[in-house]
Amino acid sequence: MSQLSPYFEFPVTVYYEDTDAGGVVYHSNYLNFFERARTELLRSRNVHQRQLLEQQVGFVVRHIDIDFIRGARLDDHLTVKTHISEFKRASLTFQQEIVDEQNVTIAKALVKVACIDNIKMKPKAFPSTTLLELKNSDG
Repeated sequence: MSQLSPYFEFPVTVYYEDTDAGGVVYHSNYLNFFERARTELLRSRNVHQRQLLEQQVGFVVRHIDIDFIRGARLDDHLTVKTHISEFKRASLTFQQEIVDEQNVTIAKALVKVACIDNIKMKPKAFPSTTLLELKNSDG
C-alpha cells in the first residue's frame, strides 16, 4: 500500500489512569491514543469533526487491526505516528504506530474509517471540501 501522506506525529504521556495494577498501559487505552492522533491529524488539515457533525456527517471506525508488540509503562513519553495510506469515496485508511523515546515500536494499527450520514447511519461520500483539505495537504 503506497503512502499518500507524510507521517503526523502526536505526543502522548502515559498517566496513571492509562495503566493497570502493574503500571503497564491497559490494552484498550492504545485505541484512545490512536483515536486522538487521527483526530489531530484531521484538525491539522483543517478538517473539523464538529463542523461535519453539523452537516450530519460522521466518521466511524469500520475495521481495525492492532499488533501489540511490547508494553508501555507509567510516565513513558510516546509518539503516535499516523498517515493516511488510502483514500476512497467514503472511507480513509490510516496506518498508525506508537513508538517510545528510543523510537522502538510499541504497537501498530491499520484503521479503516468510514464516512456516514449520521441520520440514516449509512455510508456517504466525503464532502468535496473535506476531500480537498485532505488531498491538498498531501506529502
